[in-house]
Amino acid sequence: MSIEYQNVRIVQEDRTIERGSILFDEGKIIDVADAPFHQGGTIIDGHGLTLFPGFIDVHIHGANGHDVMDATPEALQGIADILPEEGTTSFLATTMTQSSEAIENAVSNVGTFDQRGATGAELLGIHLEGPFISRKKAGAQPLDYIREPSISRFESFRNKSRDKIRLVTLAPEEEGADELIHHLNSHGIIASMGHTSATFEQAEKAVEEGVRHVTHLYNQMSGFHHRDPGVTGAAFTDSRLMVEMIVDYVHSKKEAVQVAYRQLTDKRTLLITDAMRAKCLPEGTYDLGGQDVTVKDQQAVLEDGTLAGSILTLAKAARLMKQNLALTDQELLSITSLNAARELGVDDRKGSIEKGKDADFVLVDDDFNVQATWCRGVVAYEGKE
Repeated sequence: MSIEYQNVRIVQEDRTIERGSILFDEGKIIDVADAPFHQGGTIIDGHGLTLFPGFIDVHIHGANGHDVMDATPEALQGIADILPEEGTTSFLATTMTQSSEAIENAVSNVGTFDQRGATGAELLGIHLEGPFISRKKAGAQPLDYIREPSISRFESFRNKSRDKIRLVTLAPEEEGADELIHHLNSHGIIASMGHTSATFEQAEKAVEEGVRHVTHLYNQMSGFHHRDPGVTGAAFTDSRLMVEMIVDYVHSKKEAVQVAYRQLTDKRTLLITDAMRAKCLPEGTYDLGGQDVTVKDQQAVLEDGTLAGSILTLAKAARLMKQNLALTDQELLSITSLNAARELGVDDRKGSIEKGKDADFVLVDDDFNVQATWCRGVVAYEGKE
């Protein structure tokens, strides 16, 4: 039975319909218009609310007590079920640096995860973060398991995943990185610079080799210096790079986010959470790759104070961007959804509210509080109001 939202602000790629209607059925958008259709079997009045395409998080480790490295179907389903509360309707299950066996178990679990029976946010594939990173910029990634970039080791992961790896974070300055970057490109997999101490020249060389993405800007990478702009400088100046940002004002100060966005604009920015299992749970101590992480005052840190992921929601990140940078609807649409959909090659069905695309959308109020989320035409979250 078709469903019709009426009298709702609808944010599309090129315009915002102030009092629009959207009709959807069997998981797909049938039509979008600036007047009611009066065709829906169920009609909902969205007065005073705004409909955005569902958010896409390309970098998330876990939430609500679950972690991708748990390597169980229950963990993936638990993450998928909680994400609609923050408006996220699709995600990449993100691994971390661990033993090869642990990584293989995690990616194999994703590869065999049954999407047909799954509810909540859609699992679009794997973001392999590590083990091919720099020991100098490990952050919360365990040093004991960091390895040099290796095609054979990567192929073991890819085979175990049933070819579900979509994005790989690596340090391009490490021996073997060039070969692995070429290999990733030949299989249509996004190569990203992250956890790297590369110089500006090394970063630019990596882009020439095929790197097209930057993992959590500013964090665990060579910073900007006027005689060596580093990976940060490459992210700012090379238009071929899409760039992740964790906008919680813990990982990067508000002013640093403002500087970055003025360089990147909505064309190259991707909001991510880099969230770990403590998201959605009370303050306390939680596990991350065998390490104790303490969550307090909106921060997740190791015993030595190193930041260890986040407890950020994408709705909060979008709210902070809207409040402090006065972004337009279309800019917010790009950085929360469309850019990720395009980069992952799923923009034919996700990333914007258009006829024929998946009925993935989030209903928010003026303060970007999530009121309801639909995943493939099924309501996955409804707020109390």
